[in-house]
Amino acid sequence: MCETKHKEVAVSVICNTYNHGPYIKDALEGFVSQKTNFNYEVLIHDDASTDNTADIIREYERKYPELIKPIYQKENQYSKGVNITSTFHLPRLKGRYVALCEGDDYWTDSGKLQRQFDAMEAHPELDICAHTVSKVQASNSQFLCNIAPSDKETVFSTEEVIAGGGGFVATNSLFYRRELLENQPEFLKYCPLDYSLQIHGALRGGMLYLPDNMAIYRFLVAGSWTRRIENKEYADAQRYIIKRMLDMVNEETENRYASVIHKAKLQLDFMYYQNADDYKELHTGELRNLYNEQPMSWKLKIYIKEHFPWLLKLYRKCMKEKQ
Repeated sequence: MCETKHKEVAVSVICNTYNHGPYIKDALEGFVSQKTNFNYEVLIHDDASTDNTADIIREYERKYPELIKPIYQKENQYSKGVNITSTFHLPRLKGRYVALCEGDDYWTDSGKLQRQFDAMEAHPELDICAHTVSKVQASNSQFLCNIAPSDKETVFSTEEVIAGGGGFVATNSLFYRRELLENQPEFLKYCPLDYSLQIHGALRGGMLYLPDNMAIYRFLVAGSWTRRIENKEYADAQRYIIKRMLDMVNEETENRYASVIHKAKLQLDFMYYQNADDYKELHTGELRNLYNEQPMSWKLKIYIKEHFPWLLKLYRKCMKEKQ
Protein backbone atom coordinates (compact mmCIF):
# COMPACT_ATOMS: atom_id res chain seq x y z
CA MET A 1 0.00 0.00 0.00
CA CYS A 2 1.09 3.59 -0.54
CA GLU A 3 3.60 5.32 1.69
CA THR A 4 1.81 8.65 2.15
CA LYS A 5 3.48 12.04 2.30
CA HIS A 6 0.50 14.28 1.59
CA LYS A 7 -3.04 14.10 2.90
CA GLU A 8 -4.88 14.97 -0.31
CA VAL A 9 -5.65 12.21 -2.80
CA ALA A 10 -3.53 12.60 -5.93
CA VAL A 11 -4.82 9.65 -7.98
CA SER A 12 -8.25 8.04 -8.17
CA VAL A 13 -8.38 4.50 -9.53
CA ILE A 14 -11.65 3.62 -11.26
CA CYS A 15 -12.61 -0.05 -11.41
CA ASN A 16 -15.91 -1.19 -12.93
CA THR A 17 -16.79 -4.81 -12.36
CA TYR A 18 -19.57 -7.30 -13.02
CA ASN A 19 -19.40 -11.06 -12.45
CA HIS A 20 -15.61 -11.02 -12.29
CA GLY A 21 -15.38 -13.52 -9.44
CA PRO A 22 -12.54 -15.55 -10.99
CA TYR A 23 -10.48 -12.41 -11.67
CA ILE A 24 -11.29 -9.60 -9.24
CA LYS A 25 -8.78 -10.66 -6.59
CA ASP A 26 -5.91 -10.14 -9.05
CA ALA A 27 -7.19 -6.63 -9.77
CA LEU A 28 -7.52 -5.80 -6.07
CA GLU A 29 -4.03 -7.12 -5.29
CA GLY A 30 -2.66 -4.94 -8.05
CA PHE A 31 -4.33 -1.90 -6.47
CA VAL A 32 -3.27 -2.43 -2.86
CA SER A 33 0.32 -3.33 -3.79
CA GLN A 34 1.08 0.07 -5.33
CA LYS A 35 4.05 1.89 -3.79
CA THR A 36 3.64 5.66 -4.04
CA ASN A 37 4.74 8.86 -2.33
CA PHE A 38 1.18 10.19 -2.62
CA ASN A 39 -2.29 9.12 -1.48
CA TYR A 40 -4.57 7.33 -3.89
CA GLU A 41 -8.06 5.87 -3.70
CA VAL A 42 -9.73 2.92 -5.42
CA LEU A 43 -13.30 3.63 -6.54
CA ILE A 44 -15.03 0.34 -7.37
CA HIS A 45 -18.46 -0.03 -8.92
CA ASP A 46 -19.96 -3.52 -8.69
CA ASP A 47 -22.91 -3.57 -11.06
CA ALA A 48 -25.10 -6.06 -9.13
CA SER A 49 -22.88 -9.08 -9.75
CA THR A 50 -24.64 -12.43 -9.38
CA ASP A 51 -21.47 -14.34 -8.48
CA ASN A 52 -19.05 -13.83 -5.56
CA THR A 53 -17.46 -10.63 -6.91
CA ALA A 54 -19.06 -8.38 -4.26
CA ASP A 55 -18.04 -10.76 -1.44
CA ILE A 56 -14.39 -10.60 -2.51
CA ILE A 57 -14.52 -6.80 -2.74
CA ARG A 58 -15.99 -6.62 0.76
CA GLU A 59 -13.03 -8.61 2.10
CA TYR A 60 -10.63 -6.02 0.73
CA GLU A 61 -12.86 -3.15 1.86
CA ARG A 62 -12.65 -4.46 5.44
CA LYS A 63 -8.88 -4.90 5.18
CA TYR A 64 -8.18 -1.54 3.45
CA PRO A 65 -11.07 0.75 4.48
CA GLU A 66 -9.17 3.96 3.70
CA LEU A 67 -8.24 2.77 0.23
CA ILE A 68 -11.02 0.57 -1.18
CA LYS A 69 -14.24 2.55 -1.71
CA PRO A 70 -16.92 0.43 -3.38
CA ILE A 71 -20.46 0.97 -4.55
CA TYR A 72 -22.61 -2.18 -4.57
CA GLN A 73 -25.58 -1.95 -6.88
CA LYS A 74 -28.77 -3.93 -6.30
CA GLU A 75 -29.87 -3.53 -9.92
CA ASN A 76 -27.62 -3.60 -12.98
CA GLN A 77 -27.04 -0.03 -14.16
CA TYR A 78 -25.24 -0.74 -17.43
CA SER A 79 -28.31 -2.52 -18.83
CA LYS A 80 -30.32 0.65 -18.11
CA GLY A 81 -27.95 2.73 -20.24
CA VAL A 82 -26.41 4.54 -17.27
CA ASN A 83 -22.95 6.07 -17.76
CA ILE A 84 -21.24 4.48 -14.75
CA THR A 85 -18.22 6.77 -14.61
CA SER A 86 -20.08 10.07 -14.97
CA THR A 87 -22.97 9.06 -12.71
CA PHE A 88 -21.26 7.19 -9.87
CA HIS A 89 -17.51 7.88 -9.96
CA LEU A 90 -17.10 11.52 -10.97
CA PRO A 91 -19.15 13.01 -8.07
CA ARG A 92 -16.95 11.29 -5.46
CA LEU A 93 -13.62 11.38 -7.28
CA LYS A 94 -10.89 13.21 -5.31
CA GLY A 95 -7.72 12.71 -7.34
CA ARG A 96 -6.04 15.10 -9.74
CA TYR A 97 -5.40 12.10 -11.95
CA VAL A 98 -7.48 9.06 -12.87
CA ALA A 99 -6.22 5.52 -13.56
CA LEU A 100 -8.41 2.80 -15.11
CA CYS A 101 -8.57 -0.96 -14.59
CA GLU A 102 -11.60 -3.17 -15.20
CA GLY A 103 -12.27 -5.94 -12.69
CA ASP A 104 -11.16 -8.70 -15.07
CA ASP A 105 -7.73 -7.15 -15.75
CA TYR A 106 -4.88 -6.37 -13.36
CA TRP A 107 -1.63 -4.51 -12.79
CA THR A 108 1.64 -6.40 -12.41
CA ASP A 109 4.00 -3.60 -11.38
CA SER A 110 3.82 -2.03 -7.91
CA GLY A 111 5.40 1.13 -9.32
CA LYS A 112 2.83 1.69 -12.07
CA LEU A 113 0.93 4.59 -10.50
CA GLN A 114 4.09 6.33 -9.33
CA ARG A 115 5.73 6.01 -12.74
CA GLN A 116 2.75 7.43 -14.60
CA PHE A 117 2.21 10.15 -12.00
CA ASP A 118 5.83 11.30 -12.31
CA ALA A 119 5.64 11.17 -16.11
CA MET A 120 2.50 13.31 -16.24
CA GLU A 121 3.87 15.78 -13.69
CA ALA A 122 6.87 16.20 -15.98
CA HIS A 123 4.60 16.84 -18.99
CA PRO A 124 2.01 19.48 -18.04
CA GLU A 125 1.31 20.01 -21.74
CA LEU A 126 -0.22 16.50 -22.01
CA ASP A 127 -3.46 15.08 -20.61
CA ILE A 128 -3.19 11.30 -21.01
CA CYS A 129 -0.62 8.53 -20.61
CA ALA A 130 -0.51 4.81 -21.49
CA HIS A 131 2.00 1.95 -21.34
CA THR A 132 2.71 -1.56 -22.59
CA VAL A 133 0.33 -4.33 -21.51
CA SER A 134 0.43 -8.10 -22.03
CA LYS A 135 -2.65 -9.62 -23.67
CA VAL A 136 -3.52 -13.14 -22.48
CA GLN A 137 -6.31 -15.62 -23.18
CA ALA A 138 -8.91 -15.35 -20.42
CA SER A 139 -9.64 -19.09 -20.40
CA ASN A 140 -6.10 -20.31 -19.76
CA SER A 141 -3.86 -17.21 -19.32
CA GLN A 142 -1.92 -18.13 -22.47
CA PHE A 143 0.20 -15.19 -23.66
CA LEU A 144 -1.07 -13.80 -26.96
CA CYS A 145 0.92 -10.62 -27.57
CA ASN A 146 2.01 -7.31 -26.10
CA ILE A 147 -0.15 -4.28 -26.74
CA ALA A 148 2.80 -2.03 -27.46
CA PRO A 149 2.58 0.58 -30.24
CA SER A 150 6.20 1.59 -29.51
CA ASP A 151 9.30 0.14 -27.85
CA LYS A 152 10.41 3.48 -26.44
CA GLU A 153 8.94 6.42 -24.54
CA THR A 154 7.23 8.70 -27.00
CA VAL A 155 4.36 11.11 -27.52
CA PHE A 156 1.81 9.90 -30.05
CA SER A 157 0.07 12.59 -32.05
CA THR A 158 -3.69 13.00 -32.11
CA GLU A 159 -3.67 11.62 -35.66
CA GLU A 160 -1.84 8.47 -34.53
CA VAL A 161 -4.29 7.90 -31.69
CA ILE A 162 -7.30 8.27 -34.01
CA ALA A 163 -5.71 5.95 -36.58
CA GLY A 164 -4.91 3.40 -33.88
CA GLY A 165 -8.56 2.67 -33.13
CA GLY A 166 -9.79 1.58 -29.73
CA GLY A 167 -7.17 -1.14 -29.41
CA PHE A 168 -4.24 1.23 -29.86
CA VAL A 169 -3.42 0.90 -26.15
CA ALA A 170 -5.00 -1.15 -23.36
CA THR A 171 -7.68 0.29 -21.09
CA ASN A 172 -5.87 -0.68 -17.89
CA SER A 173 -2.84 1.35 -18.97
CA LEU A 174 -4.72 4.66 -19.18
CA PHE A 175 -3.82 7.43 -16.73
CA TYR A 176 -5.17 10.93 -17.29
CA ARG A 177 -6.03 14.30 -15.79
CA ARG A 178 -9.44 14.49 -14.12
CA GLU A 179 -10.31 17.49 -16.29
CA LEU A 180 -10.97 15.05 -19.11
CA LEU A 181 -13.99 13.79 -17.16
CA GLU A 182 -15.11 17.20 -15.95
CA ASN A 183 -15.02 18.77 -19.42
CA GLN A 184 -16.39 16.09 -21.68
CA PRO A 185 -17.04 16.95 -25.34
CA GLU A 186 -20.27 15.82 -26.95
CA PHE A 187 -18.57 12.95 -28.79
CA LEU A 188 -17.42 11.40 -25.50
CA LYS A 189 -20.85 11.81 -23.91
CA TYR A 190 -22.42 10.15 -26.97
CA CYS A 191 -19.93 7.29 -27.09
CA PRO A 192 -18.21 6.76 -23.69
CA LEU A 193 -15.75 4.13 -24.92
CA ASP A 194 -11.99 3.88 -24.38
CA TYR A 195 -11.43 4.97 -27.98
CA SER A 196 -13.36 8.20 -27.43
CA LEU A 197 -11.47 8.86 -24.19
CA GLN A 198 -8.12 8.29 -25.90
CA ILE A 199 -9.03 10.80 -28.62
CA HIS A 200 -10.28 13.35 -26.09
CA GLY A 201 -7.11 12.92 -24.05
CA ALA A 202 -4.85 13.36 -27.08
CA LEU A 203 -6.49 16.49 -28.52
CA ARG A 204 -4.43 19.03 -26.55
CA GLY A 205 -0.93 17.66 -27.08
CA GLY A 206 -1.00 13.96 -27.90
CA MET A 207 -0.67 10.82 -25.78
CA LEU A 208 2.39 10.09 -23.65
CA TYR A 209 3.45 6.46 -23.99
CA LEU A 210 5.75 4.53 -21.63
CA PRO A 211 7.33 1.26 -22.88
CA ASP A 212 7.20 -0.34 -19.41
CA ASN A 213 5.03 -3.49 -19.31
CA MET A 214 2.98 -3.05 -16.15
CA ALA A 215 -0.34 -4.89 -16.59
CA ILE A 216 -2.29 -7.85 -17.95
CA TYR A 217 -5.33 -7.60 -20.23
CA ARG A 218 -7.52 -10.70 -20.31
CA PHE A 219 -8.94 -11.30 -23.78
CA LEU A 220 -12.43 -12.73 -24.38
CA VAL A 221 -13.72 -12.74 -20.82
CA ALA A 222 -17.38 -13.81 -20.70
CA GLY A 223 -19.64 -10.76 -20.98
CA SER A 224 -16.83 -8.43 -22.08
CA TRP A 225 -17.11 -5.98 -24.98
CA THR A 226 -14.88 -8.19 -27.12
CA ARG A 227 -17.26 -11.09 -26.47
CA ARG A 228 -20.35 -9.05 -27.26
CA ILE A 229 -19.07 -7.84 -30.63
CA GLU A 230 -18.84 -11.45 -31.77
CA ASN A 231 -22.59 -11.04 -32.30
CA LYS A 232 -23.03 -9.60 -35.80
CA GLU A 233 -25.98 -7.35 -34.93
CA TYR A 234 -24.23 -5.93 -31.86
CA ALA A 235 -21.02 -5.42 -33.85
CA ASP A 236 -22.93 -3.57 -36.58
CA ALA A 237 -24.63 -1.31 -34.01
CA GLN A 238 -21.27 -0.53 -32.38
CA ARG A 239 -19.75 0.21 -35.78
CA TYR A 240 -22.49 2.78 -36.43
CA ILE A 241 -22.01 4.40 -33.01
CA ILE A 242 -18.22 4.65 -33.36
CA LYS A 243 -18.45 6.04 -36.90
CA ARG A 244 -20.95 8.65 -35.68
CA MET A 245 -18.61 9.47 -32.80
CA LEU A 246 -15.78 10.03 -35.28
CA ASP A 247 -18.02 12.33 -37.33
CA MET A 248 -18.70 14.30 -34.15
CA VAL A 249 -14.94 14.54 -33.48
CA ASN A 250 -14.54 15.87 -37.00
CA GLU A 251 -17.27 18.47 -36.45
CA GLU A 252 -16.00 19.55 -33.03
CA THR A 253 -12.42 19.92 -34.30
CA GLU A 254 -13.51 21.80 -37.44
CA ASN A 255 -12.27 19.11 -39.85
CA ARG A 256 -8.72 19.30 -38.52
CA TYR A 257 -8.41 15.51 -38.61
CA ALA A 258 -10.76 14.82 -41.51
CA SER A 259 -8.33 12.65 -43.48
CA VAL A 260 -7.34 10.30 -40.67
CA ILE A 261 -10.95 10.10 -39.46
CA HIS A 262 -12.09 9.06 -42.94
CA LYS A 263 -9.53 6.26 -42.99
CA ALA A 264 -10.42 5.21 -39.43
CA LYS A 265 -14.06 4.82 -40.50
CA LEU A 266 -12.97 2.72 -43.49
CA GLN A 267 -10.90 0.58 -41.13
CA LEU A 268 -13.99 -0.01 -38.98
CA ASP A 269 -15.92 -1.20 -42.04
CA PHE A 270 -12.99 -3.36 -43.10
CA MET A 271 -12.77 -5.09 -39.71
CA TYR A 272 -16.54 -5.54 -39.53
CA TYR A 273 -16.78 -7.27 -42.91
CA GLN A 274 -13.71 -9.37 -42.16
CA ASN A 275 -15.13 -10.57 -38.83
CA ALA A 276 -18.51 -11.20 -40.48
CA ASP A 277 -16.79 -13.32 -43.18
CA ASP A 278 -18.24 -11.01 -45.82
CA TYR A 279 -15.16 -11.11 -48.02
CA LYS A 280 -16.78 -9.69 -51.16
CA GLU A 281 -17.13 -6.32 -49.44
CA LEU A 282 -13.38 -6.27 -48.80
CA HIS A 283 -12.83 -6.10 -52.55
CA THR A 284 -15.16 -3.18 -53.21
CA GLY A 285 -14.71 0.60 -53.28
CA GLU A 286 -12.13 2.15 -50.98
CA LEU A 287 -11.95 -1.04 -48.91
CA ARG A 288 -10.04 -2.58 -51.82
CA ASN A 289 -7.17 -0.19 -51.08
CA LEU A 290 -7.02 -1.38 -47.48
CA TYR A 291 -7.10 -4.98 -48.71
CA ASN A 292 -4.11 -4.34 -50.97
CA GLU A 293 -2.14 -2.86 -48.05
CA GLN A 294 -2.35 -6.10 -46.04
CA PRO A 295 0.61 -8.54 -45.90
CA MET A 296 0.61 -11.53 -48.25
CA SER A 297 0.21 -13.99 -45.37
CA TRP A 298 -3.05 -12.29 -44.39
CA LYS A 299 -4.32 -12.27 -47.97
CA LEU A 300 -3.58 -15.99 -48.29
CA LYS A 301 -5.54 -16.75 -45.13
CA ILE A 302 -8.51 -14.70 -46.38
CA TYR A 303 -8.32 -16.41 -49.77
CA ILE A 304 -8.50 -19.83 -48.12
CA LYS A 305 -11.39 -18.75 -45.87
CA GLU A 306 -13.24 -17.35 -48.87
CA HIS A 307 -12.72 -20.17 -51.37
CA PHE A 308 -11.75 -23.22 -49.32
CA PRO A 309 -13.47 -22.89 -45.90
CA TRP A 310 -13.47 -26.67 -45.52
CA LEU A 311 -9.67 -26.67 -45.57
CA LEU A 312 -9.53 -24.21 -42.66
CA LYS A 313 -12.05 -26.30 -40.68
CA LEU A 314 -9.92 -29.40 -41.29
CA TYR A 315 -6.80 -27.59 -40.09
CA ARG A 316 -8.52 -26.40 -36.91
CA LYS A 317 -9.83 -29.90 -36.24
CA CYS A 318 -6.33 -31.36 -36.58
CA MET A 319 -4.87 -28.73 -34.26
CA LYS A 320 -7.59 -29.42 -31.68
CA GLU A 321 -6.90 -33.15 -31.79
CA LYS A 322 -3.18 -32.53 -31.25
CA GLN A 323 -3.98 -30.57 -28.11
